[in-house]
Amino acid sequence: MEERFPIVDEEGTVVGAATRGECHNGSRLLHPVVHLHVFNTKGELYLQKRPEWKDIQPGKWDTAVGGHMDYGESPEDALRREVREELGIQDFTPVFMGKYVFDSQRERELVYVNRTTYNGPIKPSADELDGGRFWSIQEIHEAMGKGILTPNFEKEFQQFFG
Repeated sequence: MEERFPIVDEEGTVVGAATRGECHNGSRLLHPVVHLHVFNTKGELYLQKRPEWKDIQPGKWDTAVGGHMDYGESPEDALRREVREELGIQDFTPVFMGKYVFDSQRERELVYVNRTTYNGPIKPSADELDGGRFWSIQEIHEAMGKGILTPNFEKEFQQFFG
């Protein structure tokens, strides 16, 4: 059965439900996603590498964790599930930074942005990611606008950490 996502208004109030396909087919139904920016105590930021087989932004570096909320799931529960699935991290303290609407030709997402400081082991999912590593803030600034990072990561980084 295809995943079902909540459809929300710009405040995050659930107003309906739709399948993944319905949300990503150009309908532009607003659906929520969670992001986690993982910093270490040196101030470096962990980025995941998107696999080449992904249909959106293949091979580019992106936010450490990003994933859809399932219908009936809270942003906090979705974040913990996605962090566990993508990076194998179970013990972390998220700090909510804010939310915004990401708008593209293909979809509209209400993005819940979180950060954490974490120095433990990271085990990127071999099924979902092509690895990852910590980047210095200088490295991130030098990579901006060069097609190395996803455009949505660049925008979000500048908005929240820039």
